Amino acid sequence: MPEIKKCNFDCGMEKAGYWFRYRTGAIIVRDGKMLFVKSKYGGYYYMIGGGVHLGEDSKSCIERETFEETGVKCAARRIAIICENFFNGVGGLIDGKECHELEYYYTMDAPDNASFETATDAEEKLVWVPIDEFSENDIRPAFLKKELKGIIEGAPLIHVINDERVRRLS
Repeated sequence: MPEIKKCNFDCGMEKAGYWFRYRTGAIIVRDGKMLFVKSKYGGYYYMIGGGVHLGEDSKSCIERETFEETGVKCAARRIAIICENFFNGVGGLIDGKECHELEYYYTMDAPDNASFETATDAEEKLVWVPIDEFSENDIRPAFLKKELKGIIEGAPLIHVINDERVRRLS
């Protein structure tokens, strides 16, 4: 069997003020809490994960990204959410851009005795947010605040088109 080439470039592109990326996200739950990244741009929470590399499947990506960001080898159990996410970029490389992400969110199995890092490889904090406090926190994309509890409890796969763009008047 021929060896598959590995490529460390994310599936995405930028053109004329628009930014697109294919990414994965991890749903990691322990003791009634879910692990999130706290953004350094605005203090909101988002899911651990990252860009799928060219030639990489989404399951392999979320397992790789979870390990890179938490230091724990987790196994993807099932795909739970497919999201077409549209938003205005804030901070960093996406600041001021109109963003479009295709996102695959997986429920993850983590070893019971695993000790997770407290910051990601990008120096953002990892935070355990109690499931019953999702509505009180700024979790993005915003639809996750109401959908995650059902997903964690075993709801079937959902597809969401999420549009949080602020339209500018010309």
